[in-house]
Amino acid sequence: MKNNLNYAVIGSGSWATAIVKILSDNLKSVTWYIRNAENLDYIEKNKHNPNYLSSVELNLSKIQVNGDINEVVRTADVIILVVPSEFINSELEKIKIDISKKIIISGIKGVVPETGLLVGEHMINNFNILNENFLVIAGPCHAEEVALERLSYLTIACSKKSLAKTVCLDFSNKYIKTKVSDDVIGIEYSSMLKNIYAIAAGIAHGLGYGDNFQSILMSNAIREIKRFIKKKYKIKRNINHSAYLGDLLVTGYSVFSRNRMFGNMIGKGYTVKSAQMEMKMIAEGYISTKKAMQLNAKNIKKAKTPIIEAVHAILYEKKNPKNTFKKLNEKLN
Repeated sequence: MKNNLNYAVIGSGSWATAIVKILSDNLKSVTWYIRNAENLDYIEKNKHNPNYLSSVELNLSKIQVNGDINEVVRTADVIILVVPSEFINSELEKIKIDISKKIIISGIKGVVPETGLLVGEHMINNFNILNENFLVIAGPCHAEEVALERLSYLTIACSKKSLAKTVCLDFSNKYIKTKVSDDVIGIEYSSMLKNIYAIAAGIAHGLGYGDNFQSILMSNAIREIKRFIKKKYKIKRNINHSAYLGDLLVTGYSVFSRNRMFGNMIGKGYTVKSAQMEMKMIAEGYISTKKAMQLNAKNIKKAKTPIIEAVHAILYEKKNPKNTFKKLNEKLN
């Protein structure tokens, strides 16, 4: 039995489209904020997102598309944020009504660039959202596979487990399995970091490294994630859980991964700017790399993060990828 919460999705990319599909398959209705007027008009006329997951037929008898973000959030009990981290602040600034009593779910894989805060911290500090009303949705769940209704797994994290269970029920169906966690901060950090390691995996592939090296890279990456998160938020957690390791693996290996694709282009000789211009989708790991370095620098004793440092050197210091990875090889085990 589903619940009677009113959901609103903010964002119109592939993951936002996938979430709208899940909720429209499960619930009586879902509201969808589409910023671009042309895209909104196209969706209403053709029942497809023109730019992302265009093969998915949208059930508009259950989906209310709307271009007014304040109208959308006003009627919602639950607001799901699925905007690239680069643009989340500019979208949130458009909200002029009080949303402090709303339930907020973040599907964003990164920090808010303007503040350097995790999305949860940003929402609590700037919108007075209650900590117990903030949730994170994560896990090995590529939007493209959701569109094909291939079995996928999601973790819903919240300090209030009863609320997480309620949301899990609304997301669960024949192709979506859900699990509850209370490690909101740890999963937010992991969701940000895994995109950096996906870029590293892409760079390695572009340079001609094989599967053997990729496995060593991912093995070291999950240990880096564990060390990094432990410095920021030390609680008992199983880093091998699907929300951490599973999400890392699918992002690092999958052909659907935009961050791996971005890294692959860098490894093949593209400049950062040329790779960004050629890609239609945003590789959030680019911004996350800089933020991860800044966050680690604030620690009294920094976490050991040779992979993040190597990616940063290539993307921001214009170091040669081949030489940088040759040095990285000596640090992995």
